[in-house]
Amino acid sequence: MTETIHRSTLENGLQVLTEPIDSVRSVSIGIWVKTGSRNESDEQAGVTHFLEHMIFKGTQTRTPYQIANALESLGGHLNAFTGTEYTCYYARCLDSHLPIAIEVLSDMVNNSTFAPEEIEKEKKVILEEMKMYRDSPDDFIFEEFSNQVFGKHPLGRPIIGFEQTVKSVHQKSLFDYVDQRYFPSNMIVATAGNVRHDEVVALLEKWFQGRVADNRTSEHQAYPKPEPMAGGDRRVLTKKIEQTHYIIGRQALSNVDPKRYPLLLLNTVLSGGMSARLHQNIREKYGYCYSVNSFIQSFSDSGMFGVYVGTDKEYLNHVKDLILIEFKRLQDEVLTNVELFEAKSQLKGKLLLSQESMSNRMTRLAKSEIYYNRYIPLDELIQEIDLVTADAVQEFAAEFLNSDSFIETVLQPE
Repeated sequence: MTETIHRSTLENGLQVLTEPIDSVRSVSIGIWVKTGSRNESDEQAGVTHFLEHMIFKGTQTRTPYQIANALESLGGHLNAFTGTEYTCYYARCLDSHLPIAIEVLSDMVNNSTFAPEEIEKEKKVILEEMKMYRDSPDDFIFEEFSNQVFGKHPLGRPIIGFEQTVKSVHQKSLFDYVDQRYFPSNMIVATAGNVRHDEVVALLEKWFQGRVADNRTSEHQAYPKPEPMAGGDRRVLTKKIEQTHYIIGRQALSNVDPKRYPLLLLNTVLSGGMSARLHQNIREKYGYCYSVNSFIQSFSDSGMFGVYVGTDKEYLNHVKDLILIEFKRLQDEVLTNVELFEAKSQLKGKLLLSQESMSNRMTRLAKSEIYYNRYIPLDELIQEIDLVTADAVQEFAAEFLNSDSFIETVLQPE
């Protein structure tokens, strides 16, 4: 499988990655800042996410409306998201509109003014966003589960922050955070689609020419690794809801752990679709739920794994028992050749199909650089998946799915 990846580093340290795909008419471009919620102090909780909002609220030459309209008026799309270890500002547009996309994104990241009146309005917006998450039981329980897994570590805090920390944000705190984190050598610009690398580099040199070199580097790798999690904890919460929401899970593997491939296959066997074990043996066989799935979330030095289900309160103990039975099966029984083949085929198929999206390609470019300092070719990923044996999955499950290592989070009706 041929993949052509180009990379350059500007004199000021900005990394530029492109993947030309001349069979499409679209381009996806993202400015990735290697900073996220785990880089915040307790007093700053939520400032990275707040800043992401404020980047859209006006620059020295553009009003908030002009930013929003710049690409939408051309049929394009402009947005952003905040993670635990990175922030991304991205655009998707026709290839002919790439120059305006780069100009607008660069202007937002480099020249935002953080007008005090916009800050006060955005505080209201984010407080409403918090209420929206609290009103969503599945969002709420995942936030509680993360807190159980990581405790007082920054990974255990909600990315959005807390009401009191959001209310305390002011113009100087935003400018200070930009100065501390938004410097060129802490950024990656990734582009995928019908692009020419030299053109992207030339445009970024133009719009980042005022940014000087800085010897600082990303600090998220230097942050303390989360303490190992003790199993056995059970947290029960109540809300005015109809259904009981339940997660059983544990700390898991980092993005660079060599055992992540057996974990991916184990997760696929459990929850790779309607034919997977959890769906078949909890929903289809007993009708105990509408939705059940296992999940993996990985960071630079840790991660989370769990099974989520929404069910009636009366069924909860039965559902838990069925989940543990599936864990025990994976520990005690070697996967059949057919099941291993199907799990591998599903993983590889999803990976390859995802590459039809330029946004997915752009994201993979950036994340490869953030976590591995190199591009991971698709052929290498497929080879790693193919190398995993049924015995390796069972050996991994025997240790990883030890029931004593798990915690439980329950959100039930009042």
